[in-house]
Amino acid sequence: MSNRFPISMLLLLIVWPSIICAGVPPKTAYNPKPAEGDLILPMPGGMEMVFREMVVPGTSFWGDPERIVQVGDGEGGIFEGLQRLQVSGSFMESTGRGRSYYLGKYEVTKAQFVAVMGLDRLLQVTGDTKEKGSLPGMEGKKLQKALSRPLVFVPWQDMREFIHRYNLWLFDSAHPERLESMPRTGASPGFMRLPTELEWEYAARGGLPALKDGSFKGTLPFPANQVTSYAWHLENAKHRLRPVGLRKPNRLGLHDTLGNAQEICEGLFRPEWWQGQPGGLVARGGSVGTRARDLRSSRREEVEIYRWVTDDTAMREWRSYNTGMRLAIGANVVRSTENRQNLQQEYSNYRTGVRATMPVGRTLDNLVAQASGQLTAAHARIDQVLNQNTHLKTELSRIQQDIDNAQLRLDYSMRESARSTARDLMREATGLGRDVFKLESFRQNLLDVEKLSAMSTRYQDLAAKINAEIQKRETYMGEVFARYLENVQKLGEFNRDHREQALVSLADSRLTRRSEAALVVMRRHLEEYRELRRSNAEGWREDFHQTFKNLAD
Repeated sequence: MSNRFPISMLLLLIVWPSIICAGVPPKTAYNPKPAEGDLILPMPGGMEMVFREMVVPGTSFWGDPERIVQVGDGEGGIFEGLQRLQVSGSFMESTGRGRSYYLGKYEVTKAQFVAVMGLDRLLQVTGDTKEKGSLPGMEGKKLQKALSRPLVFVPWQDMREFIHRYNLWLFDSAHPERLESMPRTGASPGFMRLPTELEWEYAARGGLPALKDGSFKGTLPFPANQVTSYAWHLENAKHRLRPVGLRKPNRLGLHDTLGNAQEICEGLFRPEWWQGQPGGLVARGGSVGTRARDLRSSRREEVEIYRWVTDDTAMREWRSYNTGMRLAIGANVVRSTENRQNLQQEYSNYRTGVRATMPVGRTLDNLVAQASGQLTAAHARIDQVLNQNTHLKTELSRIQQDIDNAQLRLDYSMRESARSTARDLMREATGLGRDVFKLESFRQNLLDVEKLSAMSTRYQDLAAKINAEIQKRETYMGEVFARYLENVQKLGEFNRDHREQALVSLADSRLTRRSEAALVVMRRHLEEYRELRRSNAEGWREDFHQTFKNLAD
């Protein structure tokens, strides 16, 4: 059997122009549920890959405050903790009013894999022994149905190879028409890749429309009693994957985001999204092996790339029966020197404005601050529920009062914690200033004694004692400086008001000349940490040296 799979004998061969359809495009085997706004890109053998545009809030490249979204589920699994992150778009929105990215309308099917890689490759790499024996003998509608199911049971490396080869086919300079409808950033066309976890979850939750109507934070993007209409799960699929597009789409036009095959995202699995031990691959959305009650937009699973098989006493390349993928269209951030210069110019305003309100500009590690943000969000949600259920006014008002009281206690706790950290920081900075001055004096004395030692050996013991004292003080200062760095980071993670109140309370106390200088140095280092989100140990040591080497109280 040749590697060129006879697609024309099995699937509809009407090749529709690759366009973002202004109306509803015709139904094809590759787009069984056509809808207005479908972006259709070509594939080998007359096949197609269909995408939907995912619009993100705001218009600027660097981001807008409304682009911060809450993902995860506080009541979900242990790997689904709540986080607030900034969703972004690789392209200008098709209307020109904002930014967006593109996500596959359906999960990648076996037919699409075959179109790029060939049937022989599928039969070679699949872990489905039943498929190996049955596919070669199938034809007509039976084969079409088998190949319209999600691509699963295939090793990760072959999924990667499929994406790579599809990109190369699209980019063939002898066929510029293949890129006619590819989204672009400037003159540069996009390329196929996997979605990030944030891109995937933002789309699965319903994107911008869900943000606007308040349903984005819901566990499911549809009513729980309608889960069977939207998803193939354990109860209605019994571990058997179904052809893509048979269930209802979500409000963004995506099919099977929950259920059917769980979908690989870009990056390694980490217990808390961006931190923790890196593991295998990360898959989203649940599958035909997931109970209906366990489906949710935040669901995350680890999928092995390699697995230790006890029966074989060997590591094996793993193939998962229920793990597939959905493609995204991405783009490079920096495309030219001019493009980089424009981003640098825009970054200055962003850094001093919007960035300070975003997760990269403030901590989510401070549990007290995180709790305060969650209470604020809960308050807003209660207001929304109250407007829709006025008969619950009394009970909801009591809950709001409890939230207000909790916020007051949290605010007090944050103020006191910031003051305590600032006092520790002041004590360390002042102590370091004193030690820098003393160390400088010891070093000067050592130089003088060493000059005398050259003329008389009786000064050699004194030089050795001074040198030992210098080493002792340097070791101690290193320990204090390490604590100082930790507390700069700790105080820097409080919000601006609490941090400033703590520093003002220090300034209002009776300070020595050295303490006043220490406070100035502290402020300088805090501002640098807040701007760069990292410590500058070498530079800050030199700052202490230059500030205090000649400063005696």
